[in-house]
Amino acid sequence: MAPSPATKARLLEGKPIADTMLSAVAAKVATLAQKPTLAVVIAEGNPASELYVAKKQAACKKVGINSLRFDIARTETTAKLLFLIRKLNADPKVDGILVQLPLPKQIDEDAVIEAIDPQKDVDGFHPINVGRLSRGDEDAALVSATPKGIIKLLESAGVDVSGKICTVVGTSNIVGKPVAYLLTNRKATVITANSKTKDLKAVTRQADVLVVGVGKPGLVRGDMVKPGAIVIDVGTSKLANGKLAGDVDFEAVSQVASIITPVPGGVGPMTIASLLDNTLIAYERRRKK
Repeated sequence: MAPSPATKARLLEGKPIADTMLSAVAAKVATLAQKPTLAVVIAEGNPASELYVAKKQAACKKVGINSLRFDIARTETTAKLLFLIRKLNADPKVDGILVQLPLPKQIDEDAVIEAIDPQKDVDGFHPINVGRLSRGDEDAALVSATPKGIIKLLESAGVDVSGKICTVVGTSNIVGKPVAYLLTNRKATVITANSKTKDLKAVTRQADVLVVGVGKPGLVRGDMVKPGAIVIDVGTSKLANGKLAGDVDFEAVSQVASIITPVPGGVGPMTIASLLDNTLIAYERRRKK
């Protein structure tokens, strides 16, 4: 017997919450005599990166943040890119620096990330920002945009993670690890899983809140989710038919979970909103000092 439609999870869409965040940023920026400036560095020849950067710059324009774009060649060297980063660090008019990943293979991404001034690191990838986050000092950190957006989504749904079991599938430096820190800071009991986890189902079935971000379409099936769980799907993969798919089997899991994010339209809009919020925070902190 097919599950009753009444058992379907509540859809947690990111766009309305992201729009509220962007409106708040725009309202604050409108009061400023000097507008915040975000510098975006992008390597040529990557269509996905071009799309992401175009969306970020359009959002900047919408809220009144200045955006500067710096294009680098696919043949660029690490040394030349580091020279550009140092120039942006020293420019008092630049409040935030975003280096669109991935970079060409010959460039040392870690060296580039570590070269960014932590006070301008609006992606939240610098080891100093990650370290502050890991020790619970979020007020001093710039928090990685996607994880920050995930927490905003949970808060908007009235989810208090304190005391709950939260499983994070994926341990990337961009999503998995920062999300685990944020949940830990909020007194959740956090379990992390990765590609070597032997019995993933046993781990995911424990979760009151399940966050999945590994880039493997349909990885989490309906029988892998605890009834009534809250499911945040961070994965975004393009299928052969051109459609986008998440890491969660949406049709099956939505019959089991109480709340679920769609792909697309769930976490994605929150990332850009969080990035611009970080740019405003960086602007304000630098001027206080």
